[in-house]
Amino acid sequence: MADHAAGRPPLVVGLTGGIASGKSAVAAVFVGLGAGLIDTDAVAREVVVPGSPGVAAVRAAFGDKVLLPSGELDRAALRGLVFEDDAKRRQLESLLHPLIRARTLAKLADVGTPYAIVAVPLLVETDFRELVDRVLVVDCPEHLQLERLMKRDAIPRPEAFAMLRAQADRTTRLKAAHDVIDNGGTREAMRTQVELLHRRYLEHAAQAARHA
Repeated sequence: MADHAAGRPPLVVGLTGGIASGKSAVAAVFVGLGAGLIDTDAVAREVVVPGSPGVAAVRAAFGDKVLLPSGELDRAALRGLVFEDDAKRRQLESLLHPLIRARTLAKLADVGTPYAIVAVPLLVETDFRELVDRVLVVDCPEHLQLERLMKRDAIPRPEAFAMLRAQADRTTRLKAAHDVIDNGGTREAMRTQVELLHRRYLEHAAQAARHA
């Protein structure tokens, strides 16, 4: 259960799921229904803008080879550096996760909706789970993830498969879930599930607010 600081919504839902499971599409439906959204992928980009302490820390740890001439992070170079090196990946996470966490908390304090969705791809794998009250997993069969990822990123199957394997497995995510959206079907079926959860989250938020 998250520790509720003053100013944050009475209910915070962590939205996660495997790569190419459809998290962004699900989040967009929640927003359309009136939920607040904080996307930690966007926050992660904010904390490494040129000239920021985040990009300076990454440069100090990994060198100029991970920077573009503009001063921006060369994300492809950085991803290639840490993708198959667990020690370097953990080092990068130790630099950036505290910055992402702090900015996410600051954004939560500004959310004016009854509840907030915090989209965190690696929610199950990290301590970001401590920030949320409920874990919502967007789930779909692995073969669909592979197909979507290959199409989205224009990459071959072996590379897509390796990216799937770098994340928590499907079973681990589902065990951590309070709620699950099956996104292996049509968009209409997904939307129906989101609408049902939206109503449920409004009820949870109202109850939490009464007991605050």
